[in-house]
Amino acid sequence: MKQPEIDYWITAMLETFDNVSDLNITAGKPLQVESSGQLAAVPVTPEVPELTPFQTEVFALNLIRGDQRLLDDLVKTGSCDLSYWLGQKARFRVNIFFQKNNLSIILRRLATEIPTIESLGLPQIFNNMAEEKNGLILVTGSTGSGKSTTLAALLNKMNQSKSAHIVTLEDPVEFVHPHKMATFNQRELGNDFDTFASALRAALRQAPKVILVGEMRDRETMEIGLSAAETGHLVVSTLHTVDAGQTINRILGMFEQAEQPQVRHRLVDTIRYIVCQRLLPKVGGGRVAALEIMGMNLRTKDIIEHGESEGKTIYEVIEVGQAFGMQTFDQHIIELFREEKITEETAYAYCTRKSAISRALDVIKRERGEDTSAITGLSMMSDDDENEA
Repeated sequence: MKQPEIDYWITAMLETFDNVSDLNITAGKPLQVESSGQLAAVPVTPEVPELTPFQTEVFALNLIRGDQRLLDDLVKTGSCDLSYWLGQKARFRVNIFFQKNNLSIILRRLATEIPTIESLGLPQIFNNMAEEKNGLILVTGSTGSGKSTTLAALLNKMNQSKSAHIVTLEDPVEFVHPHKMATFNQRELGNDFDTFASALRAALRQAPKVILVGEMRDRETMEIGLSAAETGHLVVSTLHTVDAGQTINRILGMFEQAEQPQVRHRLVDTIRYIVCQRLLPKVGGGRVAALEIMGMNLRTKDIIEHGESEGKTIYEVIEVGQAFGMQTFDQHIIELFREEKITEETAYAYCTRKSAISRALDVIKRERGEDTSAITGLSMMSDDDENEA
């Protein structure tokens, strides 16, 4: 199997289905793509009913192209990350990993067009985020929830409105930003720097106004990121957490117990926004993002500094903070249901508090003239009915 055959397979996988987000190369299965959140097999000529371990290994080695760093990562850690270009057709973020002593490959398709706040339908509060001068903005969510796309739209807004130096530290570079008002220097792990911590430390000497860190993976990176935010830089980054409350706890968990009170003080001073994302199946196909947005006011600062307690949680503070541009997942999910972008089943599957969602959905269904219960045919028994009985 040679490089042209690899590229033929990738091309076929891209062109067979719409809305392809990931390409899945796994031994024992045919070539597969994830289209609108569902895995589907891709036919090719000659037919490949099941990939062999040899085929997946050759596929992986063709992508690695003899890069010694990637080979070392694969052997030492069991996986490696890289980027791959298919001519001018597409770019991919690639993860190659061992499973049951065989190699598997996942290629995440990267958009070539820079998204905008408007094209993604993001709330207006994102325009305010782009105007921040310093501090920390975190976009969180599970793998594949669209964090990088949201950050790209935020940086694009800055690029249109700020004459500033923006340094990005990524693994790999996902969106290639053109120079507009801002000047971009985009650095890739492995090719341009060795670790996020060392690159972030170096970035402080590169006179940036904005620093994008692909992921806050460890304590050292978080420590330097907080220092950068405290010294007049705007730091934007991601974490793999599901909501704002878990994000605060995850950051605190990177530090020793004795250090956490001081870290809480630093977070109060540096955090500007925490945005959490979930991708939901959309009516008619595709997916739509549900967002939880936490901004900073006196109540959120108090909870970050002193912790949550009964009747005083981050969820409750966000819930009543809509005047500040905040929203919970549940509030956004209700809005998506009202706009008929998601089904009732999807709303229940992805919400945080089912009881609150149930009441809100019943109100919307009554407004539409729909039944709010599956139980029908019930009525009060009249006096005549009782006498007949």
